Formats: sequence, structure tokens, C-alpha cells
Amino acid sequence: MELDWQDRAFHHHIATLIEALDGPDFWTRLTRVIERFVAFDNWVALVFMRDRAPLVCAESPMPDGTVDLLFRAYLEGMYQLDPFYINACEKPRAGLVTLAEVAPDNFRMTDYYQRYFKSNIIGDEVQFNHPLDARRTLIFSMGATRHYTERDIAMFAMFAPWVMALMRQRLPYETFSMSETTEAGGGAPRPEAVAASDTDHASRFEAVAKQSGRTPLTAREIEVVRQSLSGFSTRAIAERLDISFETVRAHKKHIYAKLGVSSQSELFALFYEPMGREAG
Repeated sequence: MELDWQDRAFHHHIATLIEALDGPDFWTRLTRVIERFVAFDNWVALVFMRDRAPLVCAESPMPDGTVDLLFRAYLEGMYQLDPFYINACEKPRAGLVTLAEVAPDNFRMTDYYQRYFKSNIIGDEVQFNHPLDARRTLIFSMGATRHYTERDIAMFAMFAPWVMALMRQRLPYETFSMSETTEAGGGAPRPEAVAASDTDHASRFEAVAKQSGRTPLTAREIEVVRQSLSGFSTRAIAERLDISFETVRAHKKHIYAKLGVSSQSELFALFYEPMGREAG
């Protein structure tokens, strides 16, 4: 088989990635190899944890070297509305995941999309997912200010085997989970970590309601709020929770009355905008 200079260069870059597996610039080097074939504008490597804020392995730097306030707001709570996070927690699977696969039916109508996703990523996003166990998934995300083409998606899919293999080999050199759950190589989270995470979302919603003098929501109402703000339509929520369309509508009516709001935007502002203002 004849190899041209581009083939030889590609194999050289893969070799440098393998050499960098235990180094601090592994994720940066990985992005440099992929961006030779597919253009993207930002990237981040995270560990999604069910009912807990993601852990950051590495992220693309801001052009001017400042802190990305939108990303800080994401880590402080808006990750709960991220369709990739929701999918990884509900249906963890290994491999390439695209926005088209996981976005809820009303995703582009949400305040999360308009105020965070559109401002930070704008066009499209793909992720390589590697589940660590039932509660955690290592992800490598690439966002673009445009929509990825069929060719782009095909290239990402073609790269998936070696990207996933390198992500698995990288795990022993990440230190995130030693203090949060368990060793990076796998295993179940500590019992106390599980107990704390089970109440994380509920306690946060309860705290916001209590601080503002509003009536606390029930567990089912919190689920309806989260799914509604994530972009699931009333019918989709009914299917996901296995309840009737009218029951979801009734829940929404009670939620609005308890919290004293009259729109999705007010609901979003109540639970998520304070974090954005604090980040500023």
C-alpha cells in the first residue's frame, strides 16, 4: 500500500498522542490532531456525574486568557439542562454522540439554548463518551459556531475507535475522582458520595424556593421543571414520566402558582440566572 506524506504525518501525530498520555498537555494535543481534519471552535474534557456537577479535566482557553464566565455558570448548575449530560446520565453508552441524537424536541426554544448554548457554542456539538461506571462518564466535547456537515460527522465517527482507546488509556493519569468518588480506573463511588449526590438537585431547588419565600416543590414537580427547562415538550415529559398529558399540564399549573411565575423564562431565571449573575 502506497502512503503519501499526509498518511505519514497522521501516524506521526498519533504517536505523539501516545507519548503524551501521561502529560499535562494530552487533551490539547488531541484537539490539534482532530482539528487538522475537522474544524471546531471550542472543546472541553469532563466527567459527567449523575446528580453532581461535572469535573473538569481540561478546557480550551479563552482567546484573551480571561475566565469563561458562561462555562462557570454551566458548572454551577446549567449543566443540569445540557442534553448531553442528561443523556449520559440516563443512557450511558460509549462512542460518538451528536447533538441531533440527544437534543429534546423543544431544545432550541429553551432559555438554556438561547442564553447559554447559542452564546457559547452557537451551531453544533459532538462528544466522545466513555462510561466509567453506572454514575460517571468521561466525555470529550467539541463545539462549533456552525453546523457540522455529514462529512464532519463521518470523520468524527472514523476517529472514534482510536479516540476512545486513548481516552481509556488516559484515565490512570487523571486525578479528578480520587477526591470526589473513587479511583479513576473504575469501581463504585463511595457510599457517602452516593448519599450526597442523590439529594443534590432536590436540595438546590428547595433552597432557591425557601430563599425567595416560595412554596417548595414536590419531587415530581422538580422533575417536570427540569425536563421542561431542558426542552422536553409537555407530551415528551408525559412519555418520559409515564403519566398523562393532562397530568403534566396540571403539574405545570401548580408549579407556576407555587413559585409565582407565569412563563418558562421566569422559571429559568428563578433557578438558573442567579448563578450567572454571581459568576459575573
